[in-house]
Amino acid sequence: MASPVTLYGEQEIQARIEELAAEIARSLPEDFLILGLLKGSFVFIADLARALYRHGRRPEIEFIRLSSYGLEKTSAGDVHLLGDCPTDLSGRNILLMDDIADTGRSLAYARAMLEQRDVEKLWTCVLLDKPSRREVEVPVDFVGFTIEDLFVAGYGIDYAEQHRVLPHIVVVD
Repeated sequence: MASPVTLYGEQEIQARIEELAAEIARSLPEDFLILGLLKGSFVFIADLARALYRHGRRPEIEFIRLSSYGLEKTSAGDVHLLGDCPTDLSGRNILLMDDIADTGRSLAYARAMLEQRDVEKLWTCVLLDKPSRREVEVPVDFVGFTIEDLFVAGYGIDYAEQHRVLPHIVVVD
């Protein structure tokens, strides 16, 4: 990736995460579980969990692993569960977190799976939302940034398993 264009810098991301944490702390009950979609959301979840701590919340954290992109820039259209949550989720308040709401397929798949497990209440949170790409309608309760139809990487988000370690978000050509 030669001379990537930064879409959101480190400080801008951290400021927005603090705002999201305050919003979530005001909106969710005290007892909730963050359920992250791996791999892209792990950096976002780590920073948001610490921000929630600063706002007096102590959520548990679990992960599931889904795949819909593989090594491509566009979704294959099929979502596959690669690794399930080891915790019983029935009766729990869940904040489902992902890096990007793009086509909506991954979030919709995860929501449907969780609803079958009799969760008490379910909210969704994404770092980036691309509503122009939505193929499946899915509610998103908390959004870091709404972006145009750009392919991005960094801050946990990859392109062909590269660039996750960038501390900011860049546009991939």
